Amino acid sequence: MFYMICSSRAPDCDCQIDVEEVKPPLCVSADVHTEAVQAALAKHKERKMAVPMPSKRRSLVVQTSMDAYTPPDGEEEDGGGGGGTSSSREGSISMEHWISRAIHGTSSTTTTTSSTASSSSSSTRSGGSGAAGGRLADVLAQHVHISAHHNQFGVGLNVCSSSAGVPVSSRVSAKIQQLVNTLKRPKRPPLREFFVDDFEELLEVQQPDPNMPKAEGAQMVAMRGEQLGVVTNWPPSLEAALQRWGTISPKAPCLTTMDTNGKPLYVLTYGKLWSRSVKVAYNLLHKLGTKQEPLVRPGDRVALVFPNNDPAAFMTAFYGCLLAEVVPVPIEVPLTRKDAGSQQIGFLLGSCGVTVALTSDACHKGLPKSPTGEIPQFKGWPKVLWFVTESKHLSKPPRDWFPHIKDANQDTAYIEYKTCKDGSVLGVTVMRIAMLTHCQALTQSCSYTEAETIVNVLDFKKEVGLWHAILTSVMNMMHVISIPYALMKVNPLSWIQKVCQHKAKVACVKSRDMHWALVAHREQRDVNLSSLRMLVVADGSNPWSISSCDAFLNVFQSKGLKPEVICPCASSPEALTVAIRRPVEEGSTPPGRGVLSMQGLSHGVIRVDSEEKLSVLTLQDVGSVMPGAMMCAVKPEGVPQLCKADEIGELCVCTVATGTSYYGLAGMTKNTFEVFPTSNIGAPISEFPFTRTGLLGFIGPGGLIFVAGKMDGLMVVGTRRHNADDIVATALAVEPMKFVYRGRIAVFSITVLHDERIVVVAEQRPDSTEEDSFQWMSRVLQAIDGIHQVGVYCLALVPSNTLPKTPLGGIHLSETKQLFLEGALHPCNVLMCPHTCVTNLPKPRQKQPGGIGPASVMVGNLVSGKRIAQASGRDLGQIEDNDQFLFLSEVLQWRAQTTPDHVLYTLLNSRGTIAGSLTCVQLHKRAEKIAGMLAERAHLQDGDHVALVYPPGIDLIVAFYGCLYAGCVPITVRPPHPQNIATTLPTVKMIVEVSRSVCVMTTQLICKLLRSKEASAAVDVRTWPPVMDTDDLPKKKPPLLYKPSNPDTLAYLDFSVSTTGMLAGVKMSHTATSAFCRSIKLQCELYPSREVAICLDPYCGLGFVLWCLCSVYSGHQSILIPPSELEVNPALWLSAVSQFKVRDTFCSYSVMELCTKGLGLQTDSLKEQETTNTKNDLIAAQLLTLRLSSPLQSRGLDLSRVRTCVVVAEERPRTALTQSFSKLFKDLGLHPRAVSTSFGCRVNLAICLQGTSGPDPTTVYVDMRALRHDRVRLVERGSPHSLPLMESGKILPGVRIIIANPETKGPMGESHLGEIWVHSGHNASGYFTVYGDEALQSDHFSSRLSFGDTQTIWARTGYLGFLRRTELTDASGERHDALYVVGALEEAMELRGMRYHPIDIETSVIRTHKSITECAVFTWTNLLVVVVELDGSEQEALDLVPLVTNVVLEEHYLIVGVVVVVDIGVIPINSRGEKQRMHLRDGFLADQLDPIYVAYNM
Repeated sequence: MFYMICSSRAPDCDCQIDVEEVKPPLCVSADVHTEAVQAALAKHKERKMAVPMPSKRRSLVVQTSMDAYTPPDGEEEDGGGGGGTSSSREGSISMEHWISRAIHGTSSTTTTTSSTASSSSSSTRSGGSGAAGGRLADVLAQHVHISAHHNQFGVGLNVCSSSAGVPVSSRVSAKIQQLVNTLKRPKRPPLREFFVDDFEELLEVQQPDPNMPKAEGAQMVAMRGEQLGVVTNWPPSLEAALQRWGTISPKAPCLTTMDTNGKPLYVLTYGKLWSRSVKVAYNLLHKLGTKQEPLVRPGDRVALVFPNNDPAAFMTAFYGCLLAEVVPVPIEVPLTRKDAGSQQIGFLLGSCGVTVALTSDACHKGLPKSPTGEIPQFKGWPKVLWFVTESKHLSKPPRDWFPHIKDANQDTAYIEYKTCKDGSVLGVTVMRIAMLTHCQALTQSCSYTEAETIVNVLDFKKEVGLWHAILTSVMNMMHVISIPYALMKVNPLSWIQKVCQHKAKVACVKSRDMHWALVAHREQRDVNLSSLRMLVVADGSNPWSISSCDAFLNVFQSKGLKPEVICPCASSPEALTVAIRRPVEEGSTPPGRGVLSMQGLSHGVIRVDSEEKLSVLTLQDVGSVMPGAMMCAVKPEGVPQLCKADEIGELCVCTVATGTSYYGLAGMTKNTFEVFPTSNIGAPISEFPFTRTGLLGFIGPGGLIFVAGKMDGLMVVGTRRHNADDIVATALAVEPMKFVYRGRIAVFSITVLHDERIVVVAEQRPDSTEEDSFQWMSRVLQAIDGIHQVGVYCLALVPSNTLPKTPLGGIHLSETKQLFLEGALHPCNVLMCPHTCVTNLPKPRQKQPGGIGPASVMVGNLVSGKRIAQASGRDLGQIEDNDQFLFLSEVLQWRAQTTPDHVLYTLLNSRGTIAGSLTCVQLHKRAEKIAGMLAERAHLQDGDHVALVYPPGIDLIVAFYGCLYAGCVPITVRPPHPQNIATTLPTVKMIVEVSRSVCVMTTQLICKLLRSKEASAAVDVRTWPPVMDTDDLPKKKPPLLYKPSNPDTLAYLDFSVSTTGMLAGVKMSHTATSAFCRSIKLQCELYPSREVAICLDPYCGLGFVLWCLCSVYSGHQSILIPPSELEVNPALWLSAVSQFKVRDTFCSYSVMELCTKGLGLQTDSLKEQETTNTKNDLIAAQLLTLRLSSPLQSRGLDLSRVRTCVVVAEERPRTALTQSFSKLFKDLGLHPRAVSTSFGCRVNLAICLQGTSGPDPTTVYVDMRALRHDRVRLVERGSPHSLPLMESGKILPGVRIIIANPETKGPMGESHLGEIWVHSGHNASGYFTVYGDEALQSDHFSSRLSFGDTQTIWARTGYLGFLRRTELTDASGERHDALYVVGALEEAMELRGMRYHPIDIETSVIRTHKSITECAVFTWTNLLVVVVELDGSEQEALDLVPLVTNVVLEEHYLIVGVVVVVDIGVIPINSRGEKQRMHLRDGFLADQLDPIYVAYNM
């Protein structure tokens, strides 16, 4: 994916990239890589791809020009005169508004990245929608008169250049359009083959490219180094050398240490080193433990814990251990939390059996202490005794005690720790003979001589620093000048100053030190480096060290530095020094260079690049094979077979001078230290084992060694291999010094969807602006793509100094990766490019051509022995007393006569006390008064519609029956929220208008609210129908009650807003209402003696029926608990259930969630009488996070009498919520089988309801991938991709359901996914609409099957589900048919030819990070948009972007287009606890969400 971000100079800039801009600060002619990057960037400058810049909330932006990504407040609404037709379709006004915004841009903002989206495919000039396909163009055609604004478009579009596309405004819509345009370019590479991923889900697998380069050379020959010369005066061991110099030349300087000002702090002579080491050895062996039981014996391991500024103490302790024949394990000083790898080091110490840690006085004082002054045990560490090695703390050895000095043997000399790619720490054991031989080989290679001065900047505890400055220096009686890291940070030139001051012959540095010196050298005048004969570059094998070497030589050649002095070396903890370039005589041939094709390297072959110098890697040699060693390269994977001459392999070394094992890990040791390379015929090439170096490279002409990277840094993407260091080098060549810190770039790969994906993390400079960093990021992506032909999956910038550090200040890679995967990296900028990188998605599903008709499907099912999926509830049975009435008003009058004082309704307030109650006769009398008032004051006719706007309570019930008594049709409407009138009142107004209500009845309080100032700001209050308040009813009785005659006339209208934001009213006739009540009465066994607790909103669906109708019909007492009261007192509902000894209760998911969250987290003890019960203690321990609140126990809460607790819902059952609710309240006696759900929809308000008798609700596990293909495949619990589905309750009496194909309308077989159709006496009789859309009406309410039983009239629910016959039997002895609801058809998203249910993606996303509290997904122009609510600091917002993208790819094979992070409570949820995803979508596109962060994935 190439695209260009032009810097914002003027709105009509030409997007030209100034090639000078991408040069690094040093114009080095030889820096081929930088030139290549410039060329790559210049080559693609014609492709003006605009990348939508992420939107950030102001509080997240440190310093920047804000207009760029937050729409300015109070923006002018003059987005370019695109008037549209007013349409009856909902939301068209805002839609048209933002689309015209997208096309014309806005006058008040021009973004800083003002470039355009265009490509060869998106050049339609007039439409402004890129390639004029896609849904956006259709929407445009509907809402905007395109032809009328032809030339305006021309003006509006030509913002950044002459090419077409949408101007990058800060509007969401424009950014999405821009993203769509950017993504229209075809993906590279074109893929041909597919493999099957344990299901018919086809993941594309990259086949090797037939044109890829293959190795063609002959088999390589192992290379031998020169003989290791035996020099007569070489000591037989290092201890012997120390003894010799300590006695012969005790005054000779061994080591000079520096303070942070660069002043010599201390000079350690050989005499002092010898005497102090002897003292340390004596004290280790004789002063720890007792004489009988010494704590340390020869051969034991001890830890060396010394800071980087105290080499003298370390050296003394190290040689003290060697003299005592104790094995030192040098490690870093553990700093409390800062040290990323401290825990892993602790595991190493534990496995080595370390019980003693040697340290210096200053370091000991600086370690963290407990209040008692003791050093705490560090996380993961064994218990250690801290032993301070300063002479003043040690006993003097007796005169007759001498350390036993042997010749070097096979005993372990020391253990060097090595951090692996995954962060684990291994200990490499080095034998005494290997240590000595290595020192000899280095002495011979580097021509070290006695009393030479060497300046060391490296870490002296490990690798090159240890080998040269601690070991080899003592062998040759050299003088080491040690420069601490702290001094380098203050004065990067300090090492050069010390070379000049001491006329040092040798310096050991890293590329970083050379680079730092380059940056700082201008202040220094009198620099003379002519004394240097050797500059050892410890990381010289790193591919990007060459530019530092060249730049350093370029600047310092004039200061006496000779070109042949620079000696890169290659090393590894396992193989010690692998190769080092020898200092050559002046005037001989210059060292070797390889300019290799990056394309070839990625396939593992060496090709000298002959084409344009674009994607090349320039390597410098690291000298030849070490003296006394043999070297070869073997294939990196599989059997260690020799490579061909033109093939890259892992370098292996055969010599005495290597490590011998990973301490305590025999298997890994065998794979690394005991390798026998074989020729192509399978014969081993040597009888001696080789050691793998972990370096990738080859042996070039003249026996020169070239290293192309590390095995640890290898990332296999598709079929090609890329090295992390190469990618770092490319990133560094893109304006490196300006926006990010040079040494602070981490590159690693993570596995997402069966392939490795490259992640680049860099530290951003505090002074760079948002635009700068974003521009740099997009150029880095482009450069890496251009040079390595690989996409970067994620590029993240973090604030400076926040990446985990290694003790010497490098980046702790595995820890960084871990933080990234855990979502704890806290980046300040993220750019994800999944569309570019992920090329192995499953093949989009092709819908089968409609050749197979419904009849064939039905016959096929019958032939294969599958039943047609249909089921029914039991018969409605014989008629009882109250069932003889056809009208509810008659039932109420009958009850008022026969049982006048029987209490029907009890209303509770938030304190749990009774706020009001109604007996049969009270309800009858008050309803009569309402009827009288309607007749007298409002002069209503039979059949007039009346809106009832009441809070949940008794007034609502009275008003409802009053309307029935007056012959009017009631419509219950939720009152506006006093705190939120602006958003809630328009809905009330809309329902009143759409329902054609001629009058509004309400309370005095709401009456005032409807006429308030706030109300008139929200709606036009003059157009309300008459509003009557019913607080003061007339005293006199009405003359005559209305006697209904036709049971098919309307009883009431039920209005509700669906999850897709559609307002739908359905007509309920008197027949349907009575049948509905009767069905519920039978299912729940409701009688006058029963009490039922209801905690539901009483405005629509089953909630309304249970609140207002069922008690009157069945005579039972309803205890009414308004859900809003639970916000004040979460325990209210359950306390009422316990207090009234209720057996049946109904609630909504939002109530259940409120109880689970509200009561689960406050806590003390469980029920008093049960605290002794150990079983309950165990449960309490398991549910520590979900303990119960003390208020509940003090009331002695008891839920053991509850036999049914039904969640009323119009969605797939929320299994996780119901299960956690059951678990949580199990200790209060709630039986798990009591909790169940119901299912209803617009066409039938209740289809299933668990009821009292009958089998327990069952749960099945289905394969989520099969569901996407509209198939049901049952799997075992816990299998991958399994989704638990809970049965939606038992089918109600008098209800028949069938599963039909939503397209062909043919019946489906059992366990097949299809639309649920329902036939029942209580089906609604149709939609109540102003427009009277007959086609929709007949389709939804009176459909017939296209085959089979074509006579029955069915209502279509619009929900997908399946029926399955279970092993259980119901009350009649029949096998029980369970209905499983999967999701609403209108909510399902069609993506890549498959059907996705938003809830599945949302569930995956919520699981990814603890800070995600809620999630909602929707699609826009075929892009998946994921909105997440963040419960945490805004700094965590950007962590969520990669996690969300990863999980949706992994679990759903979808690429997320936009990730929006918002505050808690932004995702709209209706009273039933369902997400209003379409409202959210409209709010997002209209820029109304105030998001914390919006990421547009490329």
